[in-house]
Amino acid sequence: MRHGAIFDMDGTLFDTEKLYRHAWLDVAPEFGEKPNPELPIAASGTNMGNESVQIVRKFYPNIDCEKYIARVLELVEACRERGLELMTGVEEILNFFRDAGVKMAVASAAPVTVIEQNLTRKNLRGYFDVLVGGNMVTNGKPAPDIFLLAAKKLNLAASDCYIFEDSFNGIRAANASGGVTIMIPDTMQPTDEIKNLCAGVFDNLLEARRIISEGQL
Repeated sequence: MRHGAIFDMDGTLFDTEKLYRHAWLDVAPEFGEKPNPELPIAASGTNMGNESVQIVRKFYPNIDCEKYIARVLELVEACRERGLELMTGVEEILNFFRDAGVKMAVASAAPVTVIEQNLTRKNLRGYFDVLVGGNMVTNGKPAPDIFLLAAKKLNLAASDCYIFEDSFNGIRAANASGGVTIMIPDTMQPTDEIKNLCAGVFDNLLEARRIISEGQL
């Protein structure tokens, strides 16, 4: 078993990826644009900074991209405040790793303040040794920086860490870091390209826990 486990947040720990998906689409009419279903796919896993600005600009070149993103974040945060739902198997796999002495981190495109708030709301903060937000690295996903930093803060090599992700950009980043890349699909099923970047693809964290506990990964 590896000595570290790094989790993405949205769509991996919390059932929030759908909030972003809806927000990316719902905001478009406010800016005089038609919703484009390809935008949430392209933006999934990015840090809502320069990478996201460039993505929005490709779809809507004539709008204020920063204001568009700010409005997306505003809608998502309003939904977060109304209640967060955990993804299947979160508490089970966190307890499993804690009992096994595996050190854990969250590495999310969201700012650390948001990560802290979400974990505290669901009484999960105590499981994690390290939190790394998108505001702590220069290059967001699909660059590996965020996972490399999380592993470094755990005092482990990335190759000694399981990395759990749901987004394509997150999988690309995890694989590039050298970590044991595990996909738990949420809003998008993996393509052949993405499958080839993964050590395993599982329906939920319960299944991933079982495979790890059996020594198959």
